[in-house]
Amino acid sequence: MSGLVLKLGPHERVLINGAVIENGERRSRLAIMTPNANILRLRDAIHPEEANTPVRRVCYVAQLVLSGDADSGDTRMQLLRGIEQLSQVLTDHDSRTLLAAASKAVLEDQHYQALKALRSLLPREERLFAAGRA
Repeated sequence: MSGLVLKLGPHERVLINGAVIENGERRSRLAIMTPNANILRLRDAIHPEEANTPVRRVCYVAQLVLSGDADSGDTRMQLLRGIEQLSQVLTDHDSRTLLAAASKAVLEDQHYQALKALRSLLPREERLFAAGRA
């Protein structure tokens, strides 16, 4: 089986190509077979007022493409610039690997994969901000 497999908890919601889908009472798995479908787990969604850090802002732009609120062609340069700016600050090997994966995904119009890689940087960014406040 190829494609994306979503594992959903009870009553979890997901946005697929602009339609909100809510799971039933039990855990379930959905296989998304359509290539390039726009998918966003609503539990992972960043609200506009939460896009208040560099990584969160870049994640939010990728999320806008997945939600259908922005065109991938219109946001490509904005995403790539944001990733480049992050790479100037997050210079460790793991961060560079994730940023390279995000760039590649953006160039291939794989915004779900880009968002996934970028979200992996959120805990690191949080630790950096916490260290800066200490």
